[in-house]
Amino acid sequence: MNLLMEVTTNTNAPQYSVSLVLVMVLGFVAAATIGSIAWYNSKRPLGWEDKERPEIVPDVPKVDLDGQ
Repeated sequence: MNLLMEVTTNTNAPQYSVSLVLVMVLGFVAAATIGSIAWYNSKRPLGWEDKERPEIVPDVPKVDLDGQ
């Protein structure tokens, strides 16, 4: 317990919070981008069947797993 108290009061400790926030923001952006690409390439939900795919989303060919 004394170690935790000492770490929190130590003002000479390196600041990891900036790099941690940067990693979290980049991870969120990557996850949102990959998720959006996967969603646009999946079966459309109700009401979205006739909507067009945005030009920025790459076309991923479908794989037939039953024909192997």
